[in-house]
Amino acid sequence: MAYVNTTSATTTSFFARIGTAFDALATRYKQHRLYRETLDGLSALSNRELNDLGLNRYDLRRISWEAATR
Repeated sequence: MAYVNTTSATTTSFFARIGTAFDALATRYKQHRLYRETLDGLSALSNRELNDLGLNRYDLRRISWEAATR
């Protein structure tokens, strides 16, 4: 019986890793902007309007973060 073992090294180039890092940075920046826009929009609502939506001020950061990361 013969066994064959093949291994291949998958190394990415330096420029590919730099590109991946910039892509991740751009994604985080977009998420942060969406988080801030959502938080600012919800913060502008009155307590009565938030209550009508079933929200309170304590939940705004969590809701904004969930909206940004989906």
